[in-house]
Amino acid sequence: MKYIILLGDGMADYPLEKLNNSTPLMAARTPNLDFLVKNGVLGRVQTIPEGFPPGSDVANLSVMGYNPRTFYTGRAPLEATSLKIPLASTDVAFRCNLVTLKNKDNESIMADFSAGHISTEDAREIIKTINKSLGDERIAFYPGVSYRHVMVWKNGNSELQTTPPHDISEKNIKPHLPKGDGAKKIITLMEKSKKILAHHPINEHRKKEGENPATSIWLWGQGKPLAIPSFSEKYSCSGAVISAVDLIKGIGLSAGLESIDVPGATGFLDTNYRGKAEYALDALKTKDFVFVHVEAPDEAAHNGSIKDKIKAIEDFDDKVVGTVLKGIKQFPSFRIMVLPDHATPIRLKTHTSDPVPFVIYPRIDEGGDQKAQTFDEESARDSKLFISDGDKLMDFFIFGKID
Repeated sequence: MKYIILLGDGMADYPLEKLNNSTPLMAARTPNLDFLVKNGVLGRVQTIPEGFPPGSDVANLSVMGYNPRTFYTGRAPLEATSLKIPLASTDVAFRCNLVTLKNKDNESIMADFSAGHISTEDAREIIKTINKSLGDERIAFYPGVSYRHVMVWKNGNSELQTTPPHDISEKNIKPHLPKGDGAKKIITLMEKSKKILAHHPINEHRKKEGENPATSIWLWGQGKPLAIPSFSEKYSCSGAVISAVDLIKGIGLSAGLESIDVPGATGFLDTNYRGKAEYALDALKTKDFVFVHVEAPDEAAHNGSIKDKIKAIEDFDDKVVGTVLKGIKQFPSFRIMVLPDHATPIRLKTHTSDPVPFVIYPRIDEGGDQKAQTFDEESARDSKLFISDGDKLMDFFIFGKID
């Protein structure tokens, strides 16, 4: 049996007046997703346990079959794993965003959590400067992809309250600065970065080109190293992950899966959708399981763009789901699952803990009697199939049973 999961990050949403009270999933043209629903089983799953922040880290751990209540330590250690950054048991990794802050009415506003989706090349030069200026025997900065980077604090404090920058778009940052033991150290680093970046050559060039400069670092998502059982131990499957995002790669690598890089995969709207699907099909020739992650719908929702989110969903349906549907028939036995990890409502521009729809094809008998025709939040709510513990979804997908 071959298993493939196609995950559209943040696809789920709320009804919007501009879409006649439809969600982007309902408004988008998704013939391939709808085919899966008509010939498979549709349900809902709670990927975010009660009391946990509705982040992609928690949600994707659940989808991959790992209970966040048992295994979650923070987002940044997962990204550090992907970047092959060595972490001692007492080290604390932080996600380090490059952001654009602007002054408005004497307040510092989070104008852009991605610094204009800064290129990896530009970001690498900036992080190099930050590390040279702020790094020492206990603090080190490591470059990642685009605006997403990592800081490691040796023997640092992890019991801090920090806020994801995409949760505070267009808001005053002051109420959302780090709090708790060690917060002063983190805030000081962020403040010092502003002076370092004020006239950085990369920023001067970006401003001339009409692009948002990286005016500050933003530190969040801290945690200590993660240890989880291997995926092969849990499910007797060899496998791989395909993503442009270090977080997802880190979860996969922590689970003993191979991380496959796809040329042109960006983690944004211009990603190589079809390439991800083609590489996944090729990987299934030698592996049992592949997890394909597409970030674009989530990025569009964080930016508050209805048009971009619908386009990202349609591209996902056509170039990822459609390509896999055509190619999967080369294998005599297979199972496909498609879902978002969490909802990212456009009107909120951030994640929520709402249950999300999932579809499994071909049909699993334990899915119950279903008459759904479309893949969307409303159809999934009408389904009687609801999995309350997100980490149990993988058991249902692999074994075809719900305990």
